[in-house]
Amino acid sequence: MILLACSVALTVAAQSSSAVTALAHRILGEQDTNFIFICQPDTIDYFEVSSPQRPALRGDNVVIPDVKITIKGNNDNSLAMGLNYYLQNFSGVYVSWFEREHVELPHKFADVGDTIRKEALVKERFFLNYCTFGYTMPWWSWKQWERFIDWMALHGINMPLAITGQEAVWYEVWKEYGMTDEEIRSYFSGPAHLPWHRMANLDGFGGPLPMSWLDNQKDLQQKIVARERELGMTPVLPAFAGHVPKRFAEMHPEADIQQLSAWCGFEPTYFLNSSDPLFAQIQKSFMEKEIQMFGTDHIYGADPFNEMDPPHWQEEYLSDVSENIYYSMRNVDPQARWLQMTWVFYYKRKSWTTERLRAYLTAVPNNKLVLLDYFCENTEVWRTTEGFFGQPFVWCYLGNFGGNTMLVGNINELEKKLGKALQDVGHNMVGIGSTLESFDVSPQIYEYLFQRAWEDNPDVDKWMAGWSWLRTQNDLFRDTWKLLNDSVYKDWSFYGLGTQLVARPTLDGHGTYYTKPFYSYSNDTLKKICADLINYLSLFAPNDYASPGVGRDSYRYDLVNLFSQWMGNHFMSIRNDFTQAYKNKDLVEMKRQAKLANLLFEDVDALLSTHTSFMLGPWIADARALGTTKSEKDYYEQEARTILTIWGGPVLNDYANRMWGGLVKDYYAKRWNLFFEAAIKAVRQGGELDEKAFSEQLSAFEHAWVLKHNHFPAKPQSQHVKASEYPKSSSQSDTWKTAWRIYNRWMKAEN
Repeated sequence: MILLACSVALTVAAQSSSAVTALAHRILGEQDTNFIFICQPDTIDYFEVSSPQRPALRGDNVVIPDVKITIKGNNDNSLAMGLNYYLQNFSGVYVSWFEREHVELPHKFADVGDTIRKEALVKERFFLNYCTFGYTMPWWSWKQWERFIDWMALHGINMPLAITGQEAVWYEVWKEYGMTDEEIRSYFSGPAHLPWHRMANLDGFGGPLPMSWLDNQKDLQQKIVARERELGMTPVLPAFAGHVPKRFAEMHPEADIQQLSAWCGFEPTYFLNSSDPLFAQIQKSFMEKEIQMFGTDHIYGADPFNEMDPPHWQEEYLSDVSENIYYSMRNVDPQARWLQMTWVFYYKRKSWTTERLRAYLTAVPNNKLVLLDYFCENTEVWRTTEGFFGQPFVWCYLGNFGGNTMLVGNINELEKKLGKALQDVGHNMVGIGSTLESFDVSPQIYEYLFQRAWEDNPDVDKWMAGWSWLRTQNDLFRDTWKLLNDSVYKDWSFYGLGTQLVARPTLDGHGTYYTKPFYSYSNDTLKKICADLINYLSLFAPNDYASPGVGRDSYRYDLVNLFSQWMGNHFMSIRNDFTQAYKNKDLVEMKRQAKLANLLFEDVDALLSTHTSFMLGPWIADARALGTTKSEKDYYEQEARTILTIWGGPVLNDYANRMWGGLVKDYYAKRWNLFFEAAIKAVRQGGELDEKAFSEQLSAFEHAWVLKHNHFPAKPQSQHVKASEYPKSSSQSDTWKTAWRIYNRWMKAEN
């Protein structure tokens, strides 16, 4: 019997996947022994989860353990998705995309019952956006990338954008064409601004890039694509779309090179016409070097004219551009497919008429151009273009612009749109994806989206009940999460969202285009949700580990996320009361409102500083960690500060606004205090606030702030909350105690 059992065990082990087994160990540690993975190739993506009951066989010094959970699938990607399905639905284990967020494991894994089988509804599951590499990932080390790649595999993502490290390739290309080291590195933008350089929107801003950056990112990309391929993914590498350096244009006056339209106040960039012989030569040089460095899976991203006008709008010209881009790829890689985002067709929809778009898209052979319908929660471009004239496309949810920390997204409406698309579209809808500009503070939207790729006709209410249990391991919050989903999560994200707190200070309005404090729900509803979330836990005795949320990082995350949003919304009433007092020339009331504002700033910053996902410190620390010298560390920190605040010009100021601990206290609060002081001074002197002069003063503060190097903690901060400010029976976390103080100070009383 022992020999037979060993033989069976060895056979099963031979069928298991080493890649997904290694993933399971990274996530579960020693508890990975509760799982066995069996790969059974198939023509469709599927997974099966079961818990066969097998008695342990014992002999002399030999124990064959019970096989607790068995996961079968057609490849590593499907197996990983099956693992995550089990962890979330049976054992309450949530794996965040951030490495800093701890994975909390149960003492015992639950039985499955009947075997569960799921099949993917679409072939491709896409993730990322050029911008994500600037708003979320520019400072990541391999440790952070490793967790994120695991997260993608656990969510069945098999087509990730993989554009890290391409500057190392371009460095060799431009050197081949005679440019000097200084010319090449000065052409590149700073690390956080590289996405917009890669999309030809700007050149050189925040440069020159240190050579150590190029070397570091090259090594990192090699690890990234190797791991993604191990886990059954098809990384999308970049290709040449026509963007060339100004110096290259000067060196080749005979070439057909034109300047594109200026983007957001930056100097126009240079575009090499795809019909020029140099175009195919550069494509060949770039792709050959890229494939040598990073390998290939035969799919390449190229996005000419992002948010810009092409040199000509004639249909024949547009047809030539796309045809030449594709064939220049195919001449290097005969299996090449081209992936393009369709954001520009939405953003410039008045210019991209039906006939122009038809000419551009149909010039590429069918099935050789894959399109990302980029912003489907807002506008499904495929519906207005005859399904992109037959070219395959991926239905994408964008969801976040710039990393704004706002509660947005609507699962109910998402389900209606996506469900209808799956019913209405023909065979050319090949995938589901997300093109978020930055990682969001509403993770449930993305969890739902990628689970939807495997779940036909889901029940949203039932799914939300499961999500509530996943966050707290308790059903007490089921109604709270339903209310949150049905009432607060109503609006789609759009560029320029931000609470009044993070807006550039003004008496009326919201300061800049990119800080619209818009929300369509009642802040009183959010207050009730916050009260429910905090009050349930106050009912339990100390060390009562049956209580919801005790020790759960996800519960602490939700407290910070929801309470800080309520506080950010509430600040609007303080600003408005200050403005009314200003108009009434009531100095006493103006000072009172300013004092209230500072109390709010202090409380919300303290709350945000209890969780690393809402802190400025880790962002700065990660940036500085990449520097090999003090000057490099200072350079990276300046880049990290700039992208979050002034961005790089007056047009995009505050675009990437975020309510983060440290940033609220040291940046947004100080801006508002400059404003309060200027307005109070004007009233005291019997005059009016000179808003133009104040704007100049504010700009001076903002530009000085990005050059500073004051320290921000990278770890959660213990808060000094008086024992009298929370229930004596409670022995909860700093997050809970700080939220309780906010609840009592701001939500239970009128201010």
